[in-house]
Formats: sequence, C-alpha cells, structure tokens
Amino acid sequence: MNPALDFAHAHAARFRQELADLLRIPSISTDPAYAQEMIQAADWLVNHLNAIGLRAERIDTQRHPMVYAEWMNAGDAPTVLVYGHYDVQPADKSDGWHTAPFEPVEHEGKIYARGATDDKGQFFAHVKAVEALLQADGKLPVNVKFIIEGEEEAGSGSIRHFIDTQPDQLRADVCIISDTSMVNIDQPVIINALRGGIAFELRVTGPRQDLHSGMFGGTVHNPALALAEILSQLHHPDGRVAVPGFYDDVRPLTDDERAAINALNWTESDWQEATGAPAPWGESGYSLLERIGARPTLEISGMSSGYTGSGFKSIVPGSASAKIGCRLVADQDPQRVFERIRTYIEQITPPTVQVDLTWGRGFPASLVNIDHPVMQTAVQAYESGWGVRPVFKREGGSIPIVGDFQQKLGLPVVLMGFGLDSDNLHGPDEHFSIAMFERGIATSIAFLQLMQPELE
Repeated sequence: MNPALDFAHAHAARFRQELADLLRIPSISTDPAYAQEMIQAADWLVNHLNAIGLRAERIDTQRHPMVYAEWMNAGDAPTVLVYGHYDVQPADKSDGWHTAPFEPVEHEGKIYARGATDDKGQFFAHVKAVEALLQADGKLPVNVKFIIEGEEEAGSGSIRHFIDTQPDQLRADVCIISDTSMVNIDQPVIINALRGGIAFELRVTGPRQDLHSGMFGGTVHNPALALAEILSQLHHPDGRVAVPGFYDDVRPLTDDERAAINALNWTESDWQEATGAPAPWGESGYSLLERIGARPTLEISGMSSGYTGSGFKSIVPGSASAKIGCRLVADQDPQRVFERIRTYIEQITPPTVQVDLTWGRGFPASLVNIDHPVMQTAVQAYESGWGVRPVFKREGGSIPIVGDFQQKLGLPVVLMGFGLDSDNLHGPDEHFSIAMFERGIATSIAFLQLMQPELE
C-alpha cells in the first residue's frame, strides 16, 4: 500500500484538469506580445504551489519571471531541486494543428496542446507527486525546491544570472529535470549525458562588391567557391572532423559505456524511418547511437552567397557565409574548440580571399555517471512507476542549463523524462500521453520516497 499513489489515482481527473488550466495560458517567451500571458502563467503557478502546501513566490527579472517554491521541513534529509520551464514555443492553428493549440483536448489517451509535453506536463507531474505525498502523509520524505523558469525557449538568460548571483537559494543534493523523452511507453529511458555546443558564422570576402562575371570572372577567386573549398576540408572522407586537436579532450568510451549506449534497440531501419536519408554517414568505428550521443560533431547549418532570387544574375559575389555548429561531449571546452577551428580555417584559407569568424554561443556538455547513487535511485523509481527497468541513453541534443547546475552548483542532474519522441514537441498537434503523465507522477513519488535512505 502506498497512500500517496492511492491519492494520485483517486484525483487523476482533477490533476489533468489542472494541467489543462495551465496549458490554456499562451506563455510564449519569444514573442513580446505575450508578456502579460507570461506573468499570468507564473502567477498561476505561484498560486497553485502555495495552495498545495509549498511556500512559493514569483521572482521578477528583466525579461520573464521565474517561479520558486520550497518545502524545507524534512530536517537533515536530502534536498531535491526540481527544474522546469513554463514557457512554450509559438503556435497557431494555421501551422497545421487539428485543434486550437491553447485549448487543450483529450483524445485517445492524449492531451493535445502547446506545451503539453514541453515542458508543462512533464514538470507538473512532480508538482502532483509532491501534492499527493503531502496530502497522504502530511509531510515529504525529503526537502524539495522548485525552480520553474520562463525563458528556456529564449536562451535561459535570467536563470543563469540567478544561479550566478544567488546560488544558495538553489543549493540541493540533486537536481531533477523532466524535459526529455523515450522511444516508446514500454521502455523507460534515463538520459545520462547531453552534448554541449558552439555556434558561429564563417564569412569569406573577396572583392569589395559584387562584380560583373563577364568582366572579372576567372580573375577573382569567387568567395562562394572559396567557402565551399574551405568547408570541404573540415571533415575527412571517413566522417571524422579534420580540425587538428578537435578530439584531444574527448573522453574515450569504456566497454561498459558502449554496452549501455547500445542496449537500446535502435536499428538502421529505425534511423532511416526517422531521417528519410538514403544511408548513414559519419565517423567510422562508432554505432549510430554512439555518434549521436557520445561523439562530437561539426555541422554546416546554413550557407548563403550572391543572388538567390528567381532567374539568374551574372555576377561574382563579393562575399559568402556559412553558419556552423558543433555538438560537444564531456571535457571539451567550447571556447578552446572554437579557437582550434578558427586557427585551422585561417591556415587553409587561400591568400585570394579573407575570412572572419564571428562567435555566436557556446555551452559545455553534461555527463552523469550511471553508477552515481542518485542515478541508481532513479532506476529504482522508474522500476516502481513503470514496472520495467530503465535503460541509459546519451542524448545528442542539449539542455544548456544542465551544465550550469553541474558546474556552478555542483549538483548531480537526473534527466527523468516522461515524454515520448512522437509527442510533436515544437510542432503542430503537440501532445502528452495521459499514461505517461500518470506514470511520471508515480515515478516521482517513488524517487522522493527512495531518496532519503539512498543518500544517508
């Protein structure tokens, strides 16, 4: 018998209705027109968290407010910090939605609405777990803090400033983040690594302006051609990045780590169905899952030069540019990688053109040892909530704030995702499985109940 679980089951319909109330608020952080809705969503959360027995407050910032809440009456027991974000991507029915994106609809076991899985539904599972424990037991087995930001979709600037200036308010023994997904409902997944990244722009210039190709073609090194020549030298034929020193700081994979990564049954057919590409490409000697989650990459995300309108224009363009991004893994320093790329590009640039690299952004990778006690607690919690032992996976994407929690606050981070890869996050008809929501609540309850003996 678990009274908290019994409470959650008995109030499941109300929990979904409360989630729907939050989903109705169009908290779009990237559009200034929704500034008031952002405040409305933050206030809704503050009121709700206070109502279920926490001490909650709105923290105003220069952009969008954050919500902080705590229950700190468990004495010397560990403290669990739960992170989430209430801001969402823009959405309009004309984008291809079958229903209005901010009018939640339950259909065939799913809740359809913008933010349902990214990230309102996922972090709300922890809110409901805390409520169930407080109502069933009158207390929590551990201390709990929530920090819910409103700028995850817009760069997380305010929470980074908060971590830098008020780190003590977020001190804890572990941070839980539910903003990831799994392939199917039957096999839970714990993400134990996220890649970091850098982004920059490479600009190649030649003549001071576009030139008539009949008068000057063949005498001026075309910047578009020079750009293509430079980019073609960034990789070896086998897919490895050709920049000297690019892999110097990459931590080698152990046999156990490779076994854990490849335990997830994801075949080349799965990859082909997901990508639509004719055949795999990439660094030889590594599986598809290893390339995605455990190896760094260098990608060209955009190129532009000259005339691109309808018809033709007979010119030699004055410049050409490419936007380039790298996914980084543990121990790679973003600034150091950028400087190595800059040095290499400058070395291979012909004297007939000039290059300039403009830094965009950078953040480190995140890695949590799967043998860490909190990870093993998470394994037990998933077994309780799902009835199945989870597998570990290194994710190819990034949640930049994870690195701040790890490096600035010294927190182990558990990526306790409850979403599915098929939830259409950021796309039309975003949805969240009701079964995943309920299993997420059960898993969160189990994690909080298991934390105290595990870390004593």
